[in-house]
This record gives sequence, C-alpha cells and structure tokens, in this order.
Amino acid sequence: MDLHFGDSKPTDDERAAVDALLGPPESSWEGADRSDADLRWARGGRAARDRRDLLLPGLHALNDRIGWISDGALDYLCRRLTVPPAEAYGVATFYAMFSVKPRPATVLHICTDLACAAAGAAGLCAGVGSGLGPGVHVERSPCLGLCERAPAALAVRAGDPVRTAVSAPATVPGAVLAATAPDSAPEEPPAALAVPQAGDPDLVLLSRIGVVDPTSLDDYRAHGGYTALRRAFALGPAGVIREVTDSGLVGRGGAAFPTGRKWQATASQPDRPHYLVCNADESEPGTFKDRVIMEGDPYALVEAMTVAAYATGAHRGYLYLRGEYPRSLARMEHALTQARARGLLGDDVLGQGWSFDIEIRRGAGAYICGEETALFNSIEGYRGEPRAKPPFPVEKGLFGKPTVENNVETLVNVLPILTMGAPAYAAIGTAKSTGPKLFCVSGSVARPGIYELPFGATLGELLDLAGVRDGLRAVLLGGAAGGFVRPDERDIPLTFEGTRQAGTTLGSGVVMAFDDTVPLPRLLLRIAEFFRDESCGQCVPCRVGTVRQEEALHRIAERTGAATAGDIALLREVGRAMRDASICGLGQTAWNAVESAIDRLGAYE
Repeated sequence: MDLHFGDSKPTDDERAAVDALLGPPESSWEGADRSDADLRWARGGRAARDRRDLLLPGLHALNDRIGWISDGALDYLCRRLTVPPAEAYGVATFYAMFSVKPRPATVLHICTDLACAAAGAAGLCAGVGSGLGPGVHVERSPCLGLCERAPAALAVRAGDPVRTAVSAPATVPGAVLAATAPDSAPEEPPAALAVPQAGDPDLVLLSRIGVVDPTSLDDYRAHGGYTALRRAFALGPAGVIREVTDSGLVGRGGAAFPTGRKWQATASQPDRPHYLVCNADESEPGTFKDRVIMEGDPYALVEAMTVAAYATGAHRGYLYLRGEYPRSLARMEHALTQARARGLLGDDVLGQGWSFDIEIRRGAGAYICGEETALFNSIEGYRGEPRAKPPFPVEKGLFGKPTVENNVETLVNVLPILTMGAPAYAAIGTAKSTGPKLFCVSGSVARPGIYELPFGATLGELLDLAGVRDGLRAVLLGGAAGGFVRPDERDIPLTFEGTRQAGTTLGSGVVMAFDDTVPLPRLLLRIAEFFRDESCGQCVPCRVGTVRQEEALHRIAERTGAATAGDIALLREVGRAMRDASICGLGQTAWNAVESAIDRLGAYE
C-alpha cells in the first residue's frame, strides 16, 4: 500500500464496526454518501487528526467484528481519522493479534512459550489440528499469561459481540470445544485459585483476592476499599508523594526506579495537562500477576490509579491492557462503570471538586509495548516503537505532555502505604527493597501461582512454598529477559540488590522451575525465537542481533565440538552488541538468559 486511498470499499459490517466507535460520518470527506455541497470544502480535518489515537481502537473494532482487516475497511477507518493508509497499514501489521489477510472468524491461540512448552504445548498443537475444520485458524502464540494453568489456549470468535473462551489447562477436547462452541466452554476458575496463599491473614497486596466479590463495589469498600483515597485527600498531593517517597517504594516492573521521585518529577512540571498511564500489558513469558489482580481485585487498581492521578495532577488516566486478557477487560470495564456511577470517578470524585477518569486501551499482542515510550506511541495510534530518551516521560510523555507511568503491582502497593503509613510499610522487606513483592511461580512445581513474600525471602523459601518437583535442573528468574540460576543457589535473596550481587536479575518477579525432563537447549531456542519475533525492528543491533542469535542456537543444536565453540563465541559478540547498542531494554536483555545458561548451567558442555 502507499500513502493514497485505494478503490476498495468497506462492507456494511466493516462500516458499522467503525461507525459504532466513531459515530456516523458527517461528510463525504469521511466516507459518507457523496453530496455536491461536500465537494466544495473539507470539513473537520483538524478535529479528525486530533483523533489519531483512536486508530488502535478502530483496528480492534474491525478485527473483533470481522476477524481480519481488509483494504476497504482500513481505507474507511483512515478516511474517518485522516490517517495515511500506509501508516495505518504499518500499525495494523505491527500487532500479532491483527491480520490484514483473510482468515476464518474463529482464531484459536495456543501458547507455545516456556511454561506451556514444558507442559506439552507441542502435543496440544498437533492434536487440535485433526479436530478442527477449515472454519478455525490455529495460531501458535507467545505467552498468554496463564502460566499457572499451562498449557493454555484462547479462542476468539469474531462477531457482534466478539466471543472468547479460555481452555487452561488445555486438553485437545477442551481446546476444540473452546474454538467450536465458545459459549458452551466451561467458565474460567476464580482468580483465587491462582493464589495458593489466598485467605492468609498476613497478606498485604493479595488480602482481598478470594475474600471479596470482585464484581461488588460495596464488598470492596466493606473490606477497606477507598480508605487510601480518603487519606490521600486529607494529606494533599504533596503529602501523598512524601508518603510514597518515605516508604521506599520502587517500580515493580524490573527497572526498580523510585516511585516517589517519578511522581514528584511529573507533578512539578508546569506544562499541562498531565497524564497517568497504567501499564497492564504484562507480556513477559511467565508473568501473570497483573491479570490475577485485575480479575480478583479490580477496584484496588481503580482506587490506586485515582490516588496516583491526584498526587501528580493528572485528570485523565489510561489503562493499557493486554489484548489476550478478555476476563480482565470485562472486570475492569465493570469496575470503572460502577466507580463512575458512585461518584468515585468523574467530575467530582468523592465530592472533593477534583475530576479524574480512566479509559481502557487494549493492546494487540506486542511485547515491546511493555516499554513505556512504545506504549505511549501505541496509545497515540503509531507503531509501538520506543522513543529516544531524553526527554523522559515525566517531561514529555503521552501526547507530548508530562506523564507518570507505573505497572499494576507498583500502583496497588500505594494503597497499603497510605493505610498503614510509610514507616510501617518500609519496615517490611529490607532497607533497600521495601514492602511485599509478588512472584509468578510456574513450571515444574506442585503449586504454581502468585506468591506474596516480603523482600528478602530467599529463592529456596519461595520454591519450598510452591513445592518443587524432583530432578530440578534450572530456575529462570525474571522471565525471558532474566537469567538462569542453578538448583543449588537457593540462598539468593529475592531483592533487587541481592539478585544483582548474585549476577542475575529479579525482573518483574518471574520464577520458572524446570526439571530434567525439559530439554534446556530447546528452552533457549524458544527464548531466542521470542525475541526475534518481538523485536520492533527499529534499531539494527536488536533487529539483526536477535536473528543472528537464533541462527547460532539452531546451528549449535545440530553440531558439536569446535563448531559449537565458534558459535558460542559468536553469540557472545552478538550479545555484547545488543546489550551495548540497542535503543531499549528488549535488545539490551535479549542475550541474558542464553548467556546465563551457558555460563552458569553449562548448557552446551
């Protein structure tokens, strides 16, 4: 496609899908029936260009209704938003969940990533092929965020409305049923089943999961909900930031940047408006804590975002939610609707004369959008490619305005900080890593799920809680961007500083255990495939390096001896180049797991 509109026309269903989002077109310039008066001048061009950020929702509307995005549908959406078709085509092809080629209305996504691969995803993929007809497209997918129930499958049937069904742990009959009759598939288990500690009175972040009805605002308030927001209004914005700073809270996404400093830097910017963005696009293989929080305690996230917005002077918040989380989407939409109806969002929050509201933006299958500036580009209607820094988001973030971005776990930590006070919160954990931490444990364990432990607990203590199976071969910390450790390194303290000192990383809290039945070279190859697929391609070190890394691992799997040694040397050289020269964390960490497997585990000896 080029910058010009083609001759393809949208179908009635495609036109209806776009119009349901944008409203009916006002003139022939936007695709309405042509009239002589319309041809004399262009109307609404500036206003339409200001709606560029609706490009991603528009693509979702088409994909949800039809199952794919045709040339005619894309042209019509571009006319409505005055976006060049070539640019929109680049956006549509950036995301794994969209298709610009015809495909059946039903797509069955089968996870083939680390936890699911270890649990038999290959056999599942082979089995469903014979049980499905031509009306279902089977897609081998990266992590679906259902690692505690591996292997996992997600069926999406396009229509009005779109229908989804999850099969996890997936069997061949269960996956076939989800794809062929999504309305008849069994309901997903409650979120509490992903929390082995559910009901433990010592829990802080997970205390309400399994106790409170996640659909009931009254139940949430009866269990301490909105106490933190009321205290925030009593303290004032500066007081809230001071409490968060004194608590020692750092970001839980892996970078561990002090949250109070980020909030203060945003709040102090004179440029207006300010924005708040919650990053709920957890796509790291092995990560599913955000999903469990949103499904089991959605009002906590709404309250936490409201507190953060109040402290930083934001009146608009965006929740960027993984496209593979249909139940999380439904829970959060319901929670936002109830909060607005009860005066907890809107023009006069809690009668304080302060306005704030939250809009959900769905991702569409792009790991790179977990990087904050790539996420901003995605919301704005561009390809999700990272931006160069500086300027930093606190100065020029979303729509070029000061923006504070935090992930789900970071934000929900703010609630206990305000309810128990900064000193009591800081007393949990260690001096440098304060508070509780959520860990996503999966793989070769008896009780996979989300665990809450104070910072400073050891890897061995966590593995004992999860019940490691016999024959433990390796433990992956931090997900695909993390590193492997040996089974005898149980004394590693689970803190940011402790894992750094041990030569590994805590990351977002992924802990994946693999026993000796799982072939380590196959895991490394899958990690390399993941980074090759998920690289946005913007910078050469990552775009080329991830391909060369995968090629070398394929050769190593086929050869031995001197040839292997040469490829390992090449891997090190490519890994250093990616780490030193890539524009963002994806390329900078793409070599970590492979390097650790070679050096700590002797993967190819």
